Amino acid sequence: MKETLTRALSGALYIIILITCVLVSKYSFWGLFLLFGFICVHELQKLLKLNSYLSYALLLGFFAVFSVFALNTYALNTLLVLTLLVKILLLRDLIIVRKIPLFHEKKYIVVIFYLIASFIFLTLIPFDSNNEYQPELLIAIFILVWVNDTFAYLVGKNFGKRKLFERVSPKKTIEGFLGGLFFSIVTGYVISLYITIFTYDQWIVLSIIVSVFGTYGDLIQSKLKRQANVKDSGTIMPGHGGMLDRLDSVLFAGTFVYTYLLFI
Repeated sequence: MKETLTRALSGALYIIILITCVLVSKYSFWGLFLLFGFICVHELQKLLKLNSYLSYALLLGFFAVFSVFALNTYALNTLLVLTLLVKILLLRDLIIVRKIPLFHEKKYIVVIFYLIASFIFLTLIPFDSNNEYQPELLIAIFILVWVNDTFAYLVGKNFGKRKLFERVSPKKTIEGFLGGLFFSIVTGYVISLYITIFTYDQWIVLSIIVSVFGTYGDLIQSKLKRQANVKDSGTIMPGHGGMLDRLDSVLFAGTFVYTYLLFI
């Protein structure tokens, strides 16, 4: 009971801080996500057994160039292509191999393209082609992630029988995944009634992208933690683990959401 209350309180505080900072202004949004980025870099470096200030400098540099000043479209598109390629490789390694090779051999590739670039594309989501800030869009994406995670857990716990990726995450089930996907789509429809930036069909596609790639992001993070022989990436959020544990789904899915937004 105490653990459940602790988890609920820390989760509620996280949500309140996130929504408040996103809604207040783009500056409070940037400040919060840069802080999140530094925490996640610290946690990922611990998993990788990497101790370097270069990762923090890269995060700060990428954030300034691509998120705040939005410079050099060619460089940003190149970063996007490389990030998508690395994430596709991570998906392949999740399914095919027992251990992710990049975890041991090319640690900076994981830091840059699995984490830092993911933060960049997540922070670009609420800005339109005219660089106008639309915070409700990012909050909607987070709501889709939270709904997917919540109902995947509830449906899996009560009705789950068939394992999704047992060797990576024994508690995840196919029924839970489908439950999360279904309720994400329902939520996408509800969001489309209030946020008319996109059509109903486009919100449904966004819901599917968030659900599918968010689940993969969680599984990849679980596999990285298994290779590091740890339960959580950190302890900053009581009951939840580290900041990276809390953001793994939206960070992984965010790149694919941003890619889809480029087309529509």
